[in-house]
Amino acid sequence: MASRDGAAFAEFVLAWSPALHRAAYLMVGDVGLAQDLVQEALTKTYVAWPRLRDQGRAHAYTRKAITTTAISWSRRKRWHAERPSGPPPEIAAPGHADGVDQRTWLWHCLRQLPVRQRAAIVLRYYEDLTELQTAEAMGCAVGTVKSQVAAGLDKLRAQVSDLFLPE
Repeated sequence: MASRDGAAFAEFVLAWSPALHRAAYLMVGDVGLAQDLVQEALTKTYVAWPRLRDQGRAHAYTRKAITTTAISWSRRKRWHAERPSGPPPEIAAPGHADGVDQRTWLWHCLRQLPVRQRAAIVLRYYEDLTELQTAEAMGCAVGTVKSQVAAGLDKLRAQVSDLFLPE
């Protein structure tokens, strides 16, 4: 059996934790839940560490663990109970505020998407993964990634057009 190299794993955690936390937060929208998600994924990665030969594989493995766990958690009733009931008041629309307000507004639009659509968009456009890499991280087919991204982008476009098109 291959041995666990604790120093290499610690180096991996130090190098990748900030990026893993950002991606997890974008998927679940809650700092505490994102921290739990990353810890769970790192635990799974540590168990699999002897099979993972390099940090590139370990990062892909951990990203997949984050994604599949986030999707799994979203299916649980207790997790649904923690979701906000609607957007917070006074969210500024793009073009009407500075960059921080625009990012906040976009974040709240992204939070309205179902978790699989949100995960697909985060992996494709925030993590800049290919469709194949996104499919591997989500544990699904490339066609599913394409349909989830397309549906999510359609919903985001509808939210933007609702704000900016005259009635």
